[in-house]
Amino acid sequence: MRRMSEAIHVEELHRSFGATRALAGVDLSVRRGSVLGLLGPNGAGKTTMVRILATLLRPDAGRAVVGGHDVVSQAQRVRQLVGLTGQYASVDEKLTGRENLVLIARLLGQSRAAARARADELLREFELEHAAARAAKHYSGGMRRRLDLAASLVGRPEILFLDEPTTGLDPRARLSLWQLVRRLVAAGTTVLLTTQYLEEADALADEIVMLDHGRVIAAGTADQLKARVGARSLVLSLTDESQLPAVAALLEAAGGQPPQVNGRQISVPACDAGLLRAVVRRLDESGLKVDEIALRSPSLDDVFLALTGHATGEDGGEDGGYVPG
Repeated sequence: MRRMSEAIHVEELHRSFGATRALAGVDLSVRRGSVLGLLGPNGAGKTTMVRILATLLRPDAGRAVVGGHDVVSQAQRVRQLVGLTGQYASVDEKLTGRENLVLIARLLGQSRAAARARADELLREFELEHAAARAAKHYSGGMRRRLDLAASLVGRPEILFLDEPTTGLDPRARLSLWQLVRRLVAAGTTVLLTTQYLEEADALADEIVMLDHGRVIAAGTADQLKARVGARSLVLSLTDESQLPAVAALLEAAGGQPPQVNGRQISVPACDAGLLRAVVRRLDESGLKVDEIALRSPSLDDVFLALTGHATGEDGGEDGGYVPG
């Protein structure tokens, strides 16, 4: 019964490239109709995982089941169920948006009439009708990513792999793509999303798996992972860096713990709800001035940093240089 509710199930998955281990015994599962966020720095093994689940790579060991079918022994069946949008647009730049979608539909065996109808449907869904007759090379970055995502949906896949789909997009285009993903999931699509943007996983994922050096280092909902870091932090930003020692001493006296200093920003765990009032009062009494003072809840970036000692943007180099992620 548990497996029936899973769109993806992975057990002890291993994959190496020469002496480099990209995946070192990964376990994960994705519930049907949900979004799983797969987080980690470049080289953590994210893209290797996606390529195995999409049947583009064979694992060295372990087992992966997608849509109830083994990715090795039933690869053709898996391909009929999934769609993939990679880190870089895969559409033909010389073809128009409509021609790209019609071509893919025809390759999937649809009739000419059905292919044109599906292309027009997706162009409307992804707000690309105005550019349907324009060559893809003239699309903006956000438009090309929308066309790429539309291309992965021509066959109406039950399961969609999005491998860092918003890489290189501006904030507006990224938010637009997030809205599209939410609509797909609301319609019943299962999504596995790889990303280095922790706010992206926070916004979209029902559950999150964090990878580092080819291993799962944490899993759970965003709130569950943030709870591992602990209390909120009191964060102060200073203009005058010469006041850092005095402000640090004041924070330690008020909070009872040594603060962390990052440039002109200084923070301390805020376990006591009254800490903010106490610090503001002491700053006023001492004549020390700060630009900004705020209580901040833990972020997923804090979780990753606490678990690994480095941020997600740092390159782990675990994919053997063969493909990012």
